[in-house]
Amino acid sequence: MTTQHALPSYLNPEDLGPWGVYLQQIDRVTPHLGHLSRWVETLKRPKRILTVDVPIERDDGSIAHFEGYRVQHNMSRGPGKGGVRFHQDVTLSEVMALSAWMTVKNAAVNVPYGGAKGGIRVDPKTLSKGELQRLTRRYTSEISLIIGPTKDIPAPDVNTNEQVMAWMMDSYAMIEGNLSTGVVTGKPISLGGSLGRREATGRGVFVVGREAAAKRGVKIEGARVAVQGFGNVGGVAATMFAEAGSKVIAVQDHTGTVVHQGGLDIPRLHQHVAECGSVTGFPGAEAFLDREAFWDIESDILIPAALEQQITAKNAPRIRTKIILEGANGPTTPEADDILADKDVLIVPDVLANAGGVTVSYFEWVQDFSSFFWSEDEINARLTRIMQEAFNAVWNVAQEKKVTLRTATFILACTRVLQAREVRGLYP
Repeated sequence: MTTQHALPSYLNPEDLGPWGVYLQQIDRVTPHLGHLSRWVETLKRPKRILTVDVPIERDDGSIAHFEGYRVQHNMSRGPGKGGVRFHQDVTLSEVMALSAWMTVKNAAVNVPYGGAKGGIRVDPKTLSKGELQRLTRRYTSEISLIIGPTKDIPAPDVNTNEQVMAWMMDSYAMIEGNLSTGVVTGKPISLGGSLGRREATGRGVFVVGREAAAKRGVKIEGARVAVQGFGNVGGVAATMFAEAGSKVIAVQDHTGTVVHQGGLDIPRLHQHVAECGSVTGFPGAEAFLDREAFWDIESDILIPAALEQQITAKNAPRIRTKIILEGANGPTTPEADDILADKDVLIVPDVLANAGGVTVSYFEWVQDFSSFFWSEDEINARLTRIMQEAFNAVWNVAQEKKVTLRTATFILACTRVLQAREVRGLYP
C-alpha cells in the first residue's frame, strides 16, 4: 500500500501496512472537519514512539533478544490508553495504527484518554511461563519511562491477559518504589481489577449489535450470526448473542471453521475449546470448513473478532450478510469498505464496536484511584448506557452527513480530539 503523505523515515512508503489503512481513513474524514482540518496533520503523526530491545535468559541458559514497542499517538484529551500484544508478526506500522485507532476509539465513547499501544515481536507459545514472566518484566522496565497512571496505562491485548498485567503492575511498583494499581487495567480482581472487564469488549460488541439490528430491522432472536475468532471478544459476543436467542451458525479460529445451520451449542463449544485448544473436531458441528470458506457462509450478522485486515477486496464480494460488527481492530480494508457499502452491508466499525473493553478499563482506572469498587451489575449498566449513547450519536452523524458509520465515528471522534488540540494550543 503506497501513499502520497509525507512519511517518517522509519516507514517503507511502498508497504505502509496497517498505518496506511489508518491514513486513508483520516483522508476520508478530513473534508468533514471544517476549520479544525488545519490541525489534521496532528493525527497523522504519533506523539511518541519508543522501540526497545527486550533481552531475557532462556530456561536453557541462552540469551534471547526480542523487539518491543510502545507508541503514544495522541494525548490531547488525557493519558495514553491501549493494550500490549505479544505476537510474532507485530510491526511498528501495526502498533502505530493500533495506537491511532485507540485515540479515535476513546474519543468516540468520550472517555478521557488519548491513544497508545504496545507490542513485542514474539510467539508466546514458544516460551515457558518463567520465560514469559521475564519477558514481561523486562519489557515493562524498558517502557517504564513513559507509562504510569497519569501518563499511559497499558492493558491486555492479543496473547496477553490478567497474569501479564499483574507482572507489569508489580514490575512498575518495584521500579517506582510504591504500589500504583492504576498503572495497568485488565488486572486480576485481587489486585484492583474490575468486575466485568474480561467480558467487556464482547459485551460492547453485543450492545452495539443490538442497536444496529434495530436500525436495520433485523430481529436478534433467530438472527444467524457468524463469528471469526473465538477468544475473549468473539467467544463472549457469541455467548451473548446465543443467550439472546440468535443462532450462532459458524465459528472460525486459527485451525478452521465449524458450522451448524441450526445454531452451534456455544457453551459446549467453549468447553471443547478449553479441553482441545481449538474448535476443530467439535462433535456438535454439522460441517468443518477451511478458514477461507468462512467468508462464503450467509448470515445476518458477521463478527470479525480476530486480527486486522481480514476482510479485503479479495473476499468482500463473497460476503453475504446484513451487518458486520468489527470485534477486532482494523479487520476491514478501505477497499473492502467500499465494496461492502455498495452491497448495502452496514458496518459498525472497530473504533465503536469494540470500545467496551476500554470503557470498562476506564471504570477500573477510576475505581483504583478512588479505592471504591462497583458491583458487576453497576458496571454492565454503565457500559451499556455509554455504548448505546455512542452508537446513537454516531448514527445521527451518519444520517446527517450521509456517510458510513466508520466515517461518522471518525468525524465525531476526530472533532473531539482536534477541539482539545486547538484549545490547548502549541507549547512553547
